[in-house]
Amino acid sequence: IQKEFESAYLYLSIASYFDSLNLKGFSNWFKIQASEEEEHAMRFYDFLMKNNQKINLLPIKAPDIKFENTLQVLECALTNEKYVTKLINSIYLNAKEINDFCTMNFLGWFISEQLEEELKAQSLIDQYKLFGKDSQGIFQLDKEYSKRKIK
Repeated sequence: IQKEFESAYLYLSIASYFDSLNLKGFSNWFKIQASEEEEHAMRFYDFLMKNNQKINLLPIKAPDIKFENTLQVLECALTNEKYVTKLINSIYLNAKEINDFCTMNFLGWFISEQLEEELKAQSLIDQYKLFGKDSQGIFQLDKEYSKRKIK
């Protein structure tokens, strides 16, 4: 729960970076990512509650990153997704060790979701590397990202 909310904070800070550059489409993309991370946290919360587990909410740390350029920001997002994937895989392996099939089944959705999230983050980087050196390319990317809506 904590790590998903921390991811939401990270993506909100990335959105603010893009807002400061007046790249509203990029900002929109990361605001939606932040919202999705909050939904993920609540999925964990609901799962634990349904299974009569005590929830101990931990502090949510502010992102500890100084954004230097757009590529570095996009790479930060991918690094975060890979980190979350490792955490989910670790929880899955622990559940497997104790034959907790219910938790393994629950985490299956997250495993698929993380694959999708890593691919989206890598795609942003790839597109930026292709078109980011050209102001028209940035404009087009920003315009495209502004079309993204919350699921």
